[in-house]
Amino acid sequence: MRFHRLLLDAAALTAAFALSPVGAAGADALPAPVAAALRAAAVPAADTALFIQEVGAARPLLAYNAGTPMNPASTMKLVTTLAALELLGPTFRWKTEAYAAGTQQGDALTGDLVLRGGGDPKLTVENFWLMLRALRARGLRDIRGDLVLDRTYFEPVAQDAGQFDSEPLRPYNVVPDALLLNYKAYRFTFVPDAQRGVARITVEPRSALLAIAGTLRLAAGRCNDWRATLKAEFNADGGMGGVARTRFSGLYPRSCGEKSWNVALQSHPDYLHGVFRQLWEELGGSLQGGVRDGAVPPGARFLYTAESPALAEIVRDMNKFSNNVMARQIFLTLSAEVTNQPARAELSARVVREWLAGQGLDLPELKMENGSGLSRIERISASSMGRLLIAAYASPVMSEFIASMPLVAYDGTMKRRLKHQPVAGRAHIKTGSLAGVLTLAGYVLDSRGRRFAVVFFVNHPNAGATRVAQDALLGWVYAGSGR
Repeated sequence: MRFHRLLLDAAALTAAFALSPVGAAGADALPAPVAAALRAAAVPAADTALFIQEVGAARPLLAYNAGTPMNPASTMKLVTTLAALELLGPTFRWKTEAYAAGTQQGDALTGDLVLRGGGDPKLTVENFWLMLRALRARGLRDIRGDLVLDRTYFEPVAQDAGQFDSEPLRPYNVVPDALLLNYKAYRFTFVPDAQRGVARITVEPRSALLAIAGTLRLAAGRCNDWRATLKAEFNADGGMGGVARTRFSGLYPRSCGEKSWNVALQSHPDYLHGVFRQLWEELGGSLQGGVRDGAVPPGARFLYTAESPALAEIVRDMNKFSNNVMARQIFLTLSAEVTNQPARAELSARVVREWLAGQGLDLPELKMENGSGLSRIERISASSMGRLLIAAYASPVMSEFIASMPLVAYDGTMKRRLKHQPVAGRAHIKTGSLAGVLTLAGYVLDSRGRRFAVVFFVNHPNAGATRVAQDALLGWVYAGSGR
């Protein structure tokens, strides 16, 4: 019922934009449709912050609570994005290197294969397979030593994956790693087999260190909370080299068709080891040893470099779909590249602050924990975020920065919002949400061709109910901002 009520409220607000003049707001007053939507959501205006300024204007059109430090959720990714584009350059690429530590006779390496990670945020299983295929093409088949992982580009991240919300198996909680492979996630897919009356279970990527057991019986009924009708047990050995075991049981509704469940199991080394061994054997290779951490030794023979897509492409993936793991990898890369030291979050925060100061942006309240917004302590004011957006519009990387944000009603996290509304396709908006937090920041091109930087933060237990208010603000800006 509440969902339908919100839809009706949104429709009413849209009609108000179309049929009546938009009431002008003072610089410290909320637009009428926004204020009305906040009242309907039972969220006090004092728990919100807004900032709107036309690009090129001398002062904001609207600044409400704009100087109050607030949790920005995933809009913090915009700070990380602009810093990375300017400090690293839009064509920056991460490198993952392979070395032979030992002697090779024919296709046999008597020694170790060393993989040195460079923090690639998008080392997918497909790209990893291409890397291993290239190693086989270079004559390597039998590895008679260990798989050695050089992860020294980042300092080890001393954080429990469940620290944020006690959900350690959720892929968004994966901690960064210099050799992050495929976001360290398995995708379990359930495929109904009507003839056998069961749902077949497949997994990608396959791993030599992952065992799947159990049976899911097909059942009648609607596909609502389908996970509630099945039982899943996920167990990963704590020691390096352990096998992760999963078991599924219970019922799976036929009406669901194919569904997938992404789960982050195992340590980074075990995940990479299992996928490596699986792919390497499928390519006709063999690995006689195990896996261990270590640095590339002196005298090791270089074999191959796998390069990531360019940073400009990476940040589009990150911001369009609000990928926290990618954001944390990029954030750490800033300190690794700028300081030439093993990356750590505190050092990256300092690099960003010094870069901001060099741009003439003094943001004293800025608090960055991991650069992704998946944090309870990160803070920035709406005014500071707005000033960052204004500065970004004058940056040489402006086009890459704006293109990284979801286009309203068309893609990313804004794909399903404001469809068939006048503002559709006229705004690039980064969204953010946590329990008790709902935010947006970006640019709106209004009906008269003027571009505005727009920021709307809500920090309140009912924040999730304020989407109508935020959509109302975007519509209000598009309609002419009361001018």
